[in-house]
Amino acid sequence: MPKRKRTTANRADAATAVALDANSPKQLQNDKRHYRQRAHANPFSDHALSYPSAPAHFDWDTHYPAFAGSGKTPEFADIGCGFGGLLIALAPLFPETLMLGMEIRVQVSQYVHDRIVALRSTNPAPPDSPTPGPYQNVSIVRANSMKFMPNYFPKHSLSALFFLFPDPHFKARKHKARIISPTLLAEYAYILRPGGIVYTITDVRDLHDWMRTHLEQFPLFEPVSEQELRDEGKGAIVDAVYTSTEEGKKVERNKGEKWLACFRRIEVTRD
Repeated sequence: MPKRKRTTANRADAATAVALDANSPKQLQNDKRHYRQRAHANPFSDHALSYPSAPAHFDWDTHYPAFAGSGKTPEFADIGCGFGGLLIALAPLFPETLMLGMEIRVQVSQYVHDRIVALRSTNPAPPDSPTPGPYQNVSIVRANSMKFMPNYFPKHSLSALFFLFPDPHFKARKHKARIISPTLLAEYAYILRPGGIVYTITDVRDLHDWMRTHLEQFPLFEPVSEQELRDEGKGAIVDAVYTSTEEGKKVERNKGEKWLACFRRIEVTRD
């Protein structure tokens, strides 16, 4: 039997199925069958991607039409956002904060896009509401964040940067593909405003030690404990980091451990 080709009509049918019951996590989970995709993608391979030459050249109004003309750009960025669990969890909690997921896999990013469209259509703002409806503040781009993050985010524009259950790249020769590295940390420090937080979590102890050590050694980041974040009113974010993603839920089902490491972007003072 010939392999069934993925068509625009198939995708439209999938989006319609999601929209039938966008508030039901079970419905959304079941509809992942329409978006089959390999678990990982090679960040060093050439992908058919389009990206802005600079942040000022990107049309954010098309991603956040309810905020068109506001001049706002994303403040939260979920790198390798997977099926969008963190974004969907945080969007109603911070309705005035724009959030962006970055995902390199075609079908996965399409799923998140369709999920957001469905949630927006089924959760309109109440009549005469002074604020946009739910989920108007969240969007996704298909992008290779290891290559093009500075093309999307202006200097010091982000207040939160998330790396949740990233690919461990277990083999030593693959460590250069890990999402935390000295070179990439320089880019993260550039786009993260002083006081902004980098959130990392994984169920792989070796990867946790790798990310924590590299962040500790980088001069523009300092560790911040989970309790400090909760005392600062960021408990809802920390809870979502632990529990909102597909990977996090899978670790819980398997009774595995999760290792959290968070770091604050420090202010640099010049004499």
